[in-house]
Amino acid sequence: MVSYGERKGWTPLQEATSKPSNFIREIVAEDVRTGAFHRRIHTRFPPEPNGYLHIGHAKAITIDFGIAAEFGGLCNLRFDDTNPIKEDTEYVDSIMEDVRWLGFDWDDRLYYASDYFEQLYQYAVRLIQLGKAYVCDLSPDEVREYRGTLTEPGRESPYRNRSVEENLDLFQRMRAGEFPDGARTLRAKIDMAAGNINLRDPVLYRIQHATHHRTGDRWCIYPTYDFAHPLSDAIEGITHSLCSLEFEDHRPLYNWLLETLGFVEPPKQIEFARLELTYTLTSKRKLRQLVEEGYVRGWDDPRMPTLKGLRRRGYTPAAIRELCERIGVNKTKGVVDIEYLEHLVREDLNRHAPRVMAVLRPLKVVLTNYPEGQEESFPVENNPEDPQAGTRLVPFSREIYVEREDFAENPPARFFRLAPGREVRLKGAYIIRCDEVVKDPATGEVTELRCTCDLQSRGGEAPDGRRVPGTLHWVSIRHAWPAEVRLYDRLFATEDPEAGGDFLANLNPNSLEVLTGCWVEPSLRTAKALDHFQFLRHGYFCVDPDSTPERLVFNRTVALRDTWAKIQRKSVAG
Repeated sequence: MVSYGERKGWTPLQEATSKPSNFIREIVAEDVRTGAFHRRIHTRFPPEPNGYLHIGHAKAITIDFGIAAEFGGLCNLRFDDTNPIKEDTEYVDSIMEDVRWLGFDWDDRLYYASDYFEQLYQYAVRLIQLGKAYVCDLSPDEVREYRGTLTEPGRESPYRNRSVEENLDLFQRMRAGEFPDGARTLRAKIDMAAGNINLRDPVLYRIQHATHHRTGDRWCIYPTYDFAHPLSDAIEGITHSLCSLEFEDHRPLYNWLLETLGFVEPPKQIEFARLELTYTLTSKRKLRQLVEEGYVRGWDDPRMPTLKGLRRRGYTPAAIRELCERIGVNKTKGVVDIEYLEHLVREDLNRHAPRVMAVLRPLKVVLTNYPEGQEESFPVENNPEDPQAGTRLVPFSREIYVEREDFAENPPARFFRLAPGREVRLKGAYIIRCDEVVKDPATGEVTELRCTCDLQSRGGEAPDGRRVPGTLHWVSIRHAWPAEVRLYDRLFATEDPEAGGDFLANLNPNSLEVLTGCWVEPSLRTAKALDHFQFLRHGYFCVDPDSTPERLVFNRTVALRDTWAKIQRKSVAG
């Protein structure tokens, strides 16, 4: 079967055991060795504040901040806020929160492209004075028509040869608000026959009578991203402008602007392949459609690939950083199996998440020979992977809940759980034997089990040394706390969400199952939002912010199965 990545023509993910590639590290190391820049290594993470960060941005963040840290340099957080129509302080606040959650900080180096609007305007004036920019009256549709195609050169605008004086006058009047939106633009004068369409007199400024989230109504002309971005880099003294591959075709314009304006030791733009995951969609437009049309509950829905969604799901920043490190940095597009990320999440949570007992589909068990009114507590380990985690006391009483799936009236072969006449061990407590099955007379459904407790088997060990193969988790009904459990799965049912051309047709109808009537051990009553736990035999879960003191809500982060780890073990064994 041909994989999704092979269909895309992408290279397979390298083995986790091999040394991850990072050609950017090699370039920066060489620049440091040769003294290419007479200043500290300086990078930046430059998001546009027009949406929420997603898993793809995590790779850029780890590269930008990681390279700076590795070489003793600095990394700025800069918002390239040049489009007031789409930008909002809500996105600014969210992005800062997400970057910090991933484990990075910009210290006092928080900047905005809007900080430089006056400088950018003066740079534009300088280009006009150099004869390298002109005011164009073509409409946006006409600009596209004149630009040409990949196989045909463009045509020069009829306004391309205006005098410097006329261009300066018109540009100043654009700034003064004399013209309506779309009436005029400022364009670079480069080459309408260039093979790279980005060099065919690109637009540098456009008229937009819109309120900016920081500058208010002081401006009615705004620089394009391609103009503001390289100049902002240069103003901040950036040495290495690291960006994803879609900006590779923009690099000639990046370099042309900095060279034309005479910057000494201008930043060096380097592109890398984006992080792509199977079963995952990262298009802002399509993610917005999922939110606005109600396919998900919001941008922080745990099924969303946004960092807010992943955090609410219970994914850890350490696992995401580890993924970005292990897959390496290269120029070749590649797709990462989402099971690999899930494996890294399990690997991290396995080391740190406390083990607790939760019953998701309860079946009542009455221990007929256990004294009524009696209760006791048993010490249970918190995390066998962490020697410092210690134990906790779990209360026990005559009536308990076990998982409904842990009982079978007519058990199949190799079923080592409860069945009539069979014994099982209760985790950390006693050995019990099923004596009687109580059913609803109307439906025949099993409603209760009556069992005998071996009171000599305290701690779950048979005093006569008999073998009891099955161990069940449980909660004491008298002490249990109510909970809702949300079982999340992948949002899309296919590796390539856009297969067939309609991503909505590939949504997974079983991406969320909500279980009510669940019960958890009382130690969880004080759990806080986003605390992590392993529910024994169920998987890893975290506390959802919807929780209240009366009712806890848990999100399943990942199940216990780990296909990736099994594949790796087979690979090593082979």
